[in-house]
Amino acid sequence: MKRFSVISLTLLLSVRLALAAEVLAEQADHTAGQVFGGLGGVLLGGAAGGPVGALAGAALGAWAGAGAQGAAGLSETAYRVRGDDGRERLVRSPRLQFQPGERVSIRGRRLAPSEH
Repeated sequence: MKRFSVISLTLLLSVRLALAAEVLAEQADHTAGQVFGGLGGVLLGGAAGGPVGALAGAALGAWAGAGAQGAAGLSETAYRVRGDDGRERLVRSPRLQFQPGERVSIRGRRLAPSEH
């Protein structure tokens, strides 16, 4: 019985849920710049001004990191999509490209061509 439970749990966790959606718009994504800028800012701000400086440094670092990524032309691609349930969300797709109005599948945190 224990073996059956382990196999069932493994199969359940390995199944990737795919949701249907429609691409509404393409936009630039600066998440990487925000993360690295925020991390650098929290370290510098924390060293200079303690906890308050860390918070201010994180905010300014994230803002500066996103700007630097955009200015360097290293923006990634994200798509605003509307799922079949009507909810809109932003999904990153660094390698594949889609057009507004195109039907896609959301698999995990990425977009994939629709199977239908």
